[in-house]
Amino acid sequence: MARTDDDTWDINESVGATALGVAGGRAAETNSENPLIEDPYAQLFLEAAGDGIWKMYLQDEPPAELAEIDPHFAERMVSMKSYMASRTKFFDDFFLAAAAAGIRQSVILAAGLDSRAWRLAWPQGSVVYEIDQPKVLAFKLDTLDSHGVSSIATHVGVGIDLRQDWPKALVEAGFDPKQPTAWSAEGLLPYLTADAQDLLFDRVQSLSAPGSRISVEAFTNAFFSAESFSRREAQMEQYREIANKLGGKDITESGNLLYEEERTEVTDWLEAHGWDATGIGAEDLMAGFGRRVDSDLEEAFPDSVFVEGRLA
Repeated sequence: MARTDDDTWDINESVGATALGVAGGRAAETNSENPLIEDPYAQLFLEAAGDGIWKMYLQDEPPAELAEIDPHFAERMVSMKSYMASRTKFFDDFFLAAAAAGIRQSVILAAGLDSRAWRLAWPQGSVVYEIDQPKVLAFKLDTLDSHGVSSIATHVGVGIDLRQDWPKALVEAGFDPKQPTAWSAEGLLPYLTADAQDLLFDRVQSLSAPGSRISVEAFTNAFFSAESFSRREAQMEQYREIANKLGGKDITESGNLLYEEERTEVTDWLEAHGWDATGIGAEDLMAGFGRRVDSDLEEAFPDSVFVEGRLA
């Protein structure tokens, strides 16, 4: 499913379906012997979405069809699960640290099936704003409501595409730009054009009071290179036919969903706009959490940098 400027999606298609894959990773980690994170709601989303390739994350062994076309598929799954667990832990820790520092207003950009408003130990008075497509937020809230799950922080959903005037919608939903904010952009930037990425950060900047913090899953320009794109597409082409047979709808066309173009490095952008920014590479992040890192497997996990920034 190729991207267009005004495309929309439900939870089990296009960009929306990638949220189910992420939830699958969190569910698998939660169910593991020594989980790095705990997300008791991730599996609820998978069950509510019905059959699909995303449920592969809950299986002890990969489907035989996938193992046949890629003998290293099981190792790739281990690496990606480690990546997803470490990524989740990074953002969990970010929000908890910001809350401990007194920030009571958080915004999760492209929230997808994020469940932090329901599962983290938020201090009293915390408000979490989630921005995403209306259908995606509706699916999540309906699923949690049907299981009687209440949020710990005050949750405010803002159903709007990030390519639209989301700052206006956010303020109308109660957001106060005069108060410091904790922002997150997780699993988002490759789904934006380079210009849209710059616009996103321009808008965050305009809404950030002194003392605000931001955390970003950034991607190197090597990730967006033609060579990297070609390798990912070749790998996905192997899986596509089998994935369709296993899960019905195809969520493996990552190259068609991503915008493969170079863009400003996030740390450089933040520092140029008055933020103190630091970053850690994905492999170092995983190693720091004691997660298995198999760097010998090509495209085993994204070439990314996890960035934190603070606005003086």
